[in-house]
Amino acid sequence: MGAAEKRFYATGKRKTAVARVYMKTGSGVVMVNKRTFDDYFTRDSLKMIIQRPLELVGRRDQFDLFINVHGGGISGQAGAVKHGISKALLEVDSEYRSILKKAGFLTRDSRIKERKKYGQPGARKRFQFSKR
Repeated sequence: MGAAEKRFYATGKRKTAVARVYMKTGSGVVMVNKRTFDDYFTRDSLKMIIQRPLELVGRRDQFDLFINVHGGGISGQAGAVKHGISKALLEVDSEYRSILKKAGFLTRDSRIKERKKYGQPGARKRFQFSKR
């Protein structure tokens, strides 16, 4: 690793998935959990979601990404990676903020499963009411 090489880090989250994104200038290599990008995310829709922030700012093949992601399902993990990449791009250049904010990539999707309440069958479901 050269002295001039700069690394950027950001954490992205969605639902229960957490992605740690390490970004450095390079040729566009993307590694997710020590596997290739195409090997980890097999659905084309998820690949498109993840690459949107880089395409939006026009820096698609200019960064090498090393991503650690855990928790949640495959779709939640893709959303967490997108959020992490967007936040890492802000560290690269704060000028990107308006572009990414307008696209809604900087907002954490905080929808998580609501907890089950005691004395009830579910989070929202209630036992049938009986007057008599």
